Amino acid sequence: MIALCLPETLEIRCFSGYKGQLFKRHNSSKKSKPMTNAATAMTADQITLTLPDGATRTYAPGTTGMQVAESIAKSLAKASVAIKIDGEICDLSLPINKDARIAIIRRDDDDALELIRHDAAHVLAEAVQTLFPGTQVTIGPTIENGFYYDFARDEPFSPEDFAAIEKKMKEIVAAGKPFTREVWDRQKAIETFKAKGETFKVELIQDLPGTEDIKIYKQGDWFDLCRGPHMKTTADVGTSFKLMKVAGAYWRGDSSRQMLTRIYATAWRNDKELQDYLTQIEEAEKRDHRKIGKEMDLFHLQDEAQGSIFWHPKGYSIWLALEAYMRRRQTDGGYVEVKTPQLMDSRFWEASGHWGKYRDNMFVVPDVVPNTEDGGKVFKEEPKHFMALKPMNCPAHVQIFKQGIRSYRDLPLRLAEFGCCHRNEAHGALHGLMRVRQFTQDDAHIFCREDQILSECIKFCKLTEAVYKDLGFEGTIVKLETRPEKRVGSDDLWDKAEAGLMDALKELGMKYEIAPGDGAFYGPKLAFIVRDAIGREWGCATLQLDFNLPERLDANYIGEDGGKHRPVMLHRAILGSIERFIGILIENYAGKLPTWLAPVQCVVATITSEADTYAKEVFEALQARGLRVELDVRNEKINYKVREHSLAKVPYMFVVGAREAAEKTVAIRTLGSQDQQFKPLDQALADLANAANPPY
Repeated sequence: MIALCLPETLEIRCFSGYKGQLFKRHNSSKKSKPMTNAATAMTADQITLTLPDGATRTYAPGTTGMQVAESIAKSLAKASVAIKIDGEICDLSLPINKDARIAIIRRDDDDALELIRHDAAHVLAEAVQTLFPGTQVTIGPTIENGFYYDFARDEPFSPEDFAAIEKKMKEIVAAGKPFTREVWDRQKAIETFKAKGETFKVELIQDLPGTEDIKIYKQGDWFDLCRGPHMKTTADVGTSFKLMKVAGAYWRGDSSRQMLTRIYATAWRNDKELQDYLTQIEEAEKRDHRKIGKEMDLFHLQDEAQGSIFWHPKGYSIWLALEAYMRRRQTDGGYVEVKTPQLMDSRFWEASGHWGKYRDNMFVVPDVVPNTEDGGKVFKEEPKHFMALKPMNCPAHVQIFKQGIRSYRDLPLRLAEFGCCHRNEAHGALHGLMRVRQFTQDDAHIFCREDQILSECIKFCKLTEAVYKDLGFEGTIVKLETRPEKRVGSDDLWDKAEAGLMDALKELGMKYEIAPGDGAFYGPKLAFIVRDAIGREWGCATLQLDFNLPERLDANYIGEDGGKHRPVMLHRAILGSIERFIGILIENYAGKLPTWLAPVQCVVATITSEADTYAKEVFEALQARGLRVELDVRNEKINYKVREHSLAKVPYMFVVGAREAAEKTVAIRTLGSQDQQFKPLDQALADLANAANPPY
């Protein structure tokens, strides 16, 4: 028998074209062991393949995935599009020469979706080159919900070209051209693409390591440089795709290189999935927080402060209500609140390790004064140190922990801060409230002993679930993000940290997914993902277990034995960026926020001017109960007022006229309802105050 060893480098996503090592992840935490002579012998009569249900079958070495599928069932072979060999998706035509665990992938399986999108990128590229001769293809990766392909053409593409391109794509799909894989000699590949005028492909080939095979995938006469894998034929792509938009993109992301045209597209397994996605996109456009924010007068952005938010009174009232809620939750959870400096010496960030990793994303200023006699442009001396606006709060919280002598009895110490941070995000990445340069986190750091890790992780998970439930999100997805390739600290500490988080999840009985290599550079983390009203997923809360930063910043406490010990540091946030979370809330509720969060909770509106005095009394009574309320006594028809305040997403309106003034009642209109209720004023006040109570 022959045992299969996984390669040390695993390809984790398939792309049309190459970008060298950028498309590989090194599994450095689990190094491949050297194969024994028995394992490497290629003269064995048979290999053993283990199926998903644990059953085993033996085959001759060199048997392909398709042959395996045919041996199991003809129907399976017909439905199959690829094979998974020891977790890696491969072509069905690939010979299998060693023992392995396998799974046949059918077109309706989840694993097939990325293959459909990858193959669709090839179909798009062929369609474009057929319709627009002289166009060069560059790279075309799969992305969330679809794929894109970058093209070099003198005249950029536009959405007006989409209909013709989609028609040609469907013709290529209908032709059912088989995908075939070939390995070419490097020089042959360079000469072939050079002859075709494909200079970008030539560059990609020349940049590949000399030991790497040059793989070419053909579909009929058309071919592309590609690592694969692919399905059987272009017919497997199906026609559930749609071209979405065009954008400019620099070659290899370098602004000094040529500008290309990027065509974005989406592709799905069937028309229902496609239509559901398009409906979600349409609904998302209606819920865009930037659009609703303008309609509700919540905030604005402007070029003079890119990536920073100008909060208007109504928008800031949402912020304050959310912050107050989180402060109550944290206080009851045993947190103490602190405030730390915005500007800190770079030596803190060098010691913590952030300087080497995040320096390019930090706003940095020299710590010496410029020569004012020269207009402030020249320094009197060369800067030896720099100051930086903090991109995160953790090193500052360690400084607070280090003040004085800490005892084991003081732990856990939970330091919380609504800390304002700055990160120099790329201009093109900025997006309303969702991606900003200045943001505030509901940040906290828990300093604890090793024997307290489990209980503190459990408390955090329970608190997070409770907060999300209060805010209208249920069924969170949890991911355990493990050690990245570039990290600090020993493997022993990482083993201990990952086990600590996993133990908490198991204790709580929480389902979770493993996200290999996605942890922070100093520790693994739990990532909590919420799903909004239209099914989109948003990553929000994180819990990071860190043995390394206390060591790097020399934090310690006096243990029961009288000696110095390093605390364990738990980095945690529940909302994450408050700006971003408010954006998520706005889109989740389409602006119709729960009453306790609504910027205006009630409008008192008059039907006639005869009720103005009574309306003011009602308004003042609502204010006295601490409610956010507006008075509308304009000389406008009541239907106009109702429509205007409904568009502003005000949850309640108290409508009063001469009759209501005489009877001391109000007519109550609730947002989204055509009906109205009549209640005595005292009852209406009490009911609204109760509806506006925060959930905690």
